[in-house]
Amino acid sequence: MHDDLLARAKAWLAEDPDADTRAELAALIDAEDHAELTARFSGTLQFGTAGLRGELGAGPLRMNRSVVIRAAAGLAAYLKAQGHPDGLVVIGYDARHKSEDFARDTAAVMTGAGLRAAVLPRPLPTPVLAFAIRHLGAVAGVEVTASHNPPRDNGYKVYLGDGSQIVPPADAGIAAEIAAVRSLDDVPRPTTGWQTLDDSVLDAYLARTDAVLSADSPRTARTVYTAMHGVGRDTLLAAFARAGFPEPVLVTEQAEPDPDFPTVAFPNPEEPGAMDLAFAKARETEPDLVIANDPDADRCAVAVPAGGDWRMLRGDEVGALLAAHLVTRGARGTFAESIVSSSLLGRIAGKAGLPYEETLTGFKWIARVEGLRYGYEEALGYCVDPEGVRDKDGITAALLITELASALKEEGRTLLDLLDDLAVEHGLHATDQLSVRVEDLSVIAAAMHRLREQPPTRLAGLPVTDAEDLTRGTDTLPPTDGLRYTLDGARVIVRPSGTEPKLKCYLEVVVPVAGHSGLPEARAKADELLTALKRDLSAAAGI
Repeated sequence: MHDDLLARAKAWLAEDPDADTRAELAALIDAEDHAELTARFSGTLQFGTAGLRGELGAGPLRMNRSVVIRAAAGLAAYLKAQGHPDGLVVIGYDARHKSEDFARDTAAVMTGAGLRAAVLPRPLPTPVLAFAIRHLGAVAGVEVTASHNPPRDNGYKVYLGDGSQIVPPADAGIAAEIAAVRSLDDVPRPTTGWQTLDDSVLDAYLARTDAVLSADSPRTARTVYTAMHGVGRDTLLAAFARAGFPEPVLVTEQAEPDPDFPTVAFPNPEEPGAMDLAFAKARETEPDLVIANDPDADRCAVAVPAGGDWRMLRGDEVGALLAAHLVTRGARGTFAESIVSSSLLGRIAGKAGLPYEETLTGFKWIARVEGLRYGYEEALGYCVDPEGVRDKDGITAALLITELASALKEEGRTLLDLLDDLAVEHGLHATDQLSVRVEDLSVIAAAMHRLREQPPTRLAGLPVTDAEDLTRGTDTLPPTDGLRYTLDGARVIVRPSGTEPKLKCYLEVVVPVAGHSGLPEARAKADELLTALKRDLSAAAGI
C-alpha cells in the first residue's frame, strides 16, 4: 500500500503544472510523509451541486491547478455532449490565493476544447458573473471562489446557461466526464485564444441595480460598509453612488481584497468577531445601519442600532423586511425560500395574496422557482432581481435594505419598528441555529443515524407532531439528507452542511402576540423555547 501511495503521488507530481504545489508535493514524497500523502491521495475531491470546494494544496483531495484543469475538461466535455460544441463559457473569480490561475486555466481548457471563453476583467462579485451568463448568452459560467470559507480554501462554482447553479442530474453528468479525464497531457491548453472582457459587463450589471429601487424613493439612510477583505467594495460603492445614497463609510481595515483575511478568523459576517471592526466604526460615526458583504459579495449582512449598541439582524429578519418592503411597493410574482428559512415569509406572501414556494437548501433551487419575484435563505442570501441575477446578490440586497431604511427614516421609524409590526401582525417568528463544526465527518453521520433510529418525541416540552426523513422526499421536495420535526408552535430541521464540515440544526418558534405591549413577554418566551430546543436536540443527537 505504501509503495502504491508513493507511486500515485509521483505520477501526480509528474503532471502538476504549478511550481508551488510541485515543490510542496516533492517535499512530502522526499520525507515519505505517509499520513499527509494519505490525506491527499486517498480519494478525489467530489464534484457536486456546490461544484468543488476544499483546502488549497497538492493532490487529488485538495484544490489546485491539476484538479481545476480536470474539472474544466469535464465541464467542456459535458457541454459539448449537451449540444454546445462552440458555446460561450464566461468565467469570474474572487481575490483568493490561486483564483486568477484557476480562472485562466479554465479559459485555456475551454478554448482548447473548441468552446469560446470570456474572463471577467478582474476579481469581481459572484453576482456579476451570474448576471454576465445571461447577459452574454453563455451556455455556462464558472466562478472561482470559496465564498466565506477560511483563507486556506478555494472553490469552483458552475452555472448553466439559464444563469442558475447546477442541480442534479447535471452535477453527476459533469462528475462522470471529469472522472473520464485520464491524463492532463490529454487536455489541450493553448496559451491564448480567449477573451478578457472589459468593464461593459460590469456597467450593464450596475445599470440593472438601479432597477431594484423605486424611482422616487428617499435615499437618506447613512451606512457603514465592510467588504470583509473581499471583492465587494468597488461594485457596492458604484451602485450606491448611482442610486444617490450617502457614500458608505468604509471599514478601512477590511476594505482591500486580501486572501489572508488578516482581521477575521472566518470571513463570514455570521461568525463571532467578524463584525467587530464594523461595529467599532459604527459607534464612532453613528450611521443608520451597517452593511457587510461576505468575500465574494453574494451575501449581505445588516446590523442596526439597538439598546445603546449594535445588533446584527438574522438572515430571517432581513428576509422578512425585504419581503414586506416589496409587498408595500406592489411586487407581483412568487416569493420563495428554502425549507431551513423562517415560515414568516409564507405568512407575508399569503396575506398579500402572492404565490409562495419552499425549496431545498441553496439558491440553485430557489432560483429555479417558476415566476420567482423574490427569494431568500437564512444564511444571508437574497435574490431581489431574479430577472437580472438568478442567484443571491449581496449588492442589490444592500441597495434594497438601505432604501427601506431610508423610507422608514423619513417616517421617524427604524427597521426594528417594522420587525415589531410584522411580529404583531403574523406572530413572533424567532429563529436560531445549533451548528456543530467537526474535525471528523463520522460524528455527523453518527448524529444523523441516532436521530433516525430514535427520533425525539418531545423537544422543549413540546410534542413532536410530525417527524419527516427528507431522504425519502416529500410531495413538494426532492430527496435530501435531512430531518424535519414539526412541533406545536415550533419547527426543527437537521442537516449536514453541503460546503463545510458542520452539522446544522435550524430552529424556529412562533409565539402569538396580542399587541405591541405583548412583545417583550413574547420575546422572553421565544428565547426560553429556543434555548430548550437547543439543549434537548443536542441530547437527542448526542452532540
